[in-house]
Amino acid sequence: MFALAWLCVGLGIVGLVTPVMPGTVFLILAAWLFTRSSPRFERWLLTHPRLGPSVVAWRASGAVPRWAQLTASASMAGSFALLVLIGLPIPVLAVIGAIFLGVSAYLLTRPTA
Repeated sequence: MFALAWLCVGLGIVGLVTPVMPGTVFLILAAWLFTRSSPRFERWLLTHPRLGPSVVAWRASGAVPRWAQLTASASMAGSFALLVLIGLPIPVLAVIGAIFLGVSAYLLTRPTA
C-alpha cells in the first residue's frame, strides 16, 4: 500500500499541473492509502501547503472546488466528443456516456470548497 500511495502522490502532482488528469482524486486516494500504511506520510500529505488543502476539504465535508468540478465535467464532455468522432460503437459510447454522466452528476452535487 505504501508504494501505491506514493504512485498516487506522483499521479496527483501530474494531475495538478496538467489539464488532462484529475490530480485531487489521486491525492485523496494517496491519503487513504497512507492512512493504512504510514501515518507519518499521511500527516505530511495533509499538511503540505500545495497538496493538502483539497484532501483536507474532501475529508471534512466532501467538498470539491468549483473549478475542479467544472474542469472535470468539461474534460469528460470533451473526451466523449472525441470518442464519438473516432467512431466508437454505440453500445460502448452508451456505457462510457453513462459513466461520465454519473461521475459529473456526483461531482457537481458535492459542496464547493
